[in-house]
Amino acid sequence: MFYNSENFFDYSHDTLKSDNEFLPDGAKHWTESKFRQKALNLCKVITAIGGWEPPEVVGLCEVENDIAINQLIQKTPLSKFNYQSIHFESPDNRGIDVVLLYRKNKFFPIDTTKIPITFPFDGKNTRDVLYVKGATTRNDTLHIFINHWPSRWGGQMESEPRRMYVASVVKHVTDSIFKTNPKANIIVTGDFNDEPENKSIIETLDARTEYDKIKLGELYNISYYQKTVKGMGSDKYNGEWGIIDNMIVSGGLLQKKNSIYTTLDDAHIFNAEFLLEKDEAHFGFKPFRTYIGFKYNGGYSDHLPIFIDIRRND
Repeated sequence: MFYNSENFFDYSHDTLKSDNEFLPDGAKHWTESKFRQKALNLCKVITAIGGWEPPEVVGLCEVENDIAINQLIQKTPLSKFNYQSIHFESPDNRGIDVVLLYRKNKFFPIDTTKIPITFPFDGKNTRDVLYVKGATTRNDTLHIFINHWPSRWGGQMESEPRRMYVASVVKHVTDSIFKTNPKANIIVTGDFNDEPENKSIIETLDARTEYDKIKLGELYNISYYQKTVKGMGSDKYNGEWGIIDNMIVSGGLLQKKNSIYTTLDDAHIFNAEFLLEKDEAHFGFKPFRTYIGFKYNGGYSDHLPIFIDIRRND
């Protein structure tokens, strides 16, 4: 599962970050009660996706720090599922990071690394990519990349080189894994701030969108199938649904003869009724978000969560 949590801040000031909006006396009047409710909302989403069994692995972005993480996994009903977290502080100015949560009796981390991103054309930094290598209960190895690529602030074309550079860094790492093991089970997911057909994903990352002849050692974007065949979206902008939250997997994971595998129809966008509200400005529905501008809306996120079911051959 991956979910953009939409500004999951604590309510205390971090002098090293620009978190002033999310303070009790800040522009959004972010209080302890709102913080606790936000954690409960995220808990509800995670548990609802899994039904009786919450997801074994959860990727999140827009999380401020360990205080917020611990509120979620220790002080909500999620506490009974024994989630642990993998989190590194990133150089993001606002202090929002990516996180991996895992159920410690279901997934066993082997290696955890933050992949730093420094743009060669201006020397600026952006959010790290989180890489986790781990094992399932049956000792199958999974390589998981949690991403939150640079936003489109300033324009899609103007900001595109930044996302293309992050894509090139991730591509370099996945290629090195494939070089050692073309059958490797890889999941690359997150908020890419680009659609499946945009250059950063389809060209630089080379996440393929043809599924008739699956090859080992290649990446495939199953979110493209959701968008073009199922007509679904994870975010709504100017009245149009899109998918900037992508789920990309290795060819090995799409091979049904593999010990663990997934299929195109095992990828989902979780659009439960409680995550939506009426879109008064356009039509239909839109994500029920926490804030609309500076107005507290009391919802969940401006994105919908995405997830895949991974099957196993017994």
